[in-house]
Amino acid sequence: MSKTNKKELSSTQTAELLQTLENRFRENMNRHTAVEWAKVQAKLEVNPEKLWVLDEMEITGGEPDVVDYDEATGEYIFYDCSAESPKGRRSVCYDREGLESRKEHQPENNAVDMAAVMGIELLTEAQYRNLQQLGKFDNKTSSWIFTPPAIRKLGGALFGDRRYDHVFIYHNGAQSYYAARAFRGSLRV
Repeated sequence: MSKTNKKELSSTQTAELLQTLENRFRENMNRHTAVEWAKVQAKLEVNPEKLWVLDEMEITGGEPDVVDYDEATGEYIFYDCSAESPKGRRSVCYDREGLESRKEHQPENNAVDMAAVMGIELLTEAQYRNLQQLGKFDNKTSSWIFTPPAIRKLGGALFGDRRYDHVFIYHNGAQSYYAARAFRGSLRV
């Protein structure tokens, strides 16, 4: 993640990010068949704070892309669409409580706090399954997903991956972390 507290991109950074997002959008039309890029770009241009968030998603390897449009709210929905879990977010526990419960070999961060700083929400199980309908993701990695409070209260956390051409949702202790596990997020614009 960037080291600055300023949550705004320069005009050059904005232009570069918009070009990257447009290229990805056009290369993956199956993810958003009924969405027009010009409308997405117009919405992004009047929401510079959302561009900053998308840049954070990009910097950490998430490859954000539009996956849906919410007609009720008029918002475009972006998910991390990198083939494998985002490289810049790997080797993290699920949340701060999980991180602090580790007596040794603590990772540097946790998924919930990183997502909050970035301004994104962890994908829910339903969102993760929807993402997997758009392609084949996490064939070699796995991704933490939002864990319901009842599970988290008992010490667990959920993650998903794709193996054997099937999407699996599993559990681990929230304090666990692996070099091949990160988290995927969503953003509404």
